[in-house]
Parts: sequence; C-alpha cells; structure tokens
Amino acid sequence: MRVARGTKARRRRNKVLKRASGFRGGNSRVYSVAAEKSDRALAYAYRDRKVKKREFRKLWTQRINAGARLCGTTYSRLMGAINKSEMEIDRKILADLAVNDMQAFKAIVDKLNA
Repeated sequence: MRVARGTKARRRRNKVLKRASGFRGGNSRVYSVAAEKSDRALAYAYRDRKVKKREFRKLWTQRINAGARLCGTTYSRLMGAINKSEMEIDRKILADLAVNDMQAFKAIVDKLNA
C-alpha cells in the first residue's frame, strides 16, 4: 500500500523554502538546492556569531590604542593600569569614550597615571 505523505512532506518542504526566501535564483525555488543553501547559511550564521565578537574586540582595541596614543600612552600601559586599579570599565565603553568623548577618556587616562 502506497503512503501519500501529503501534508507532512509539504510542510517540511515549505519550511525549508520559507527559510531560503530571499536567496537568488533557484536557490530559493528548488527544494533540493534550497535545503543545501539554507543549511549552509545556518552554519555560517552560527560561526559568524562568534567571529562578530572577535571582530568587535579587535575594533575596540584599535580605538582605545589610538585614543591612548593621543593622550601620550599606549594600549598595553593603559590596560595594565586599569587592571591594577581594579577599575570596572570594559573595552566597549572605553572605545566609545575614545571616539565620542575625548575629554572623558583623557580624564580616565590622567586619573590612572596620577
């Protein structure tokens, strides 16, 4: 006896095609291709959530270093002083201050050097 599997299979295929909507060409219309492409996209999304954290930390380090050098010190000396003083300020906030509020950043550097 043949089993039609109508609604179950259709729902499964539609779920994959919906996930692939927005892909170009047959990647969003052909089920077998869309299944491969959407699985690959999910793998990239999982990986890049971690890469994003890495990239932002690198960006914050560069911005803090640029601000620190304008204040006459270096990134490593500044971070060493922050760790010794047990100041509760993270790189994200420091980088934002270095870019948007140089006076506040300079005040922090001066307080640490004093």
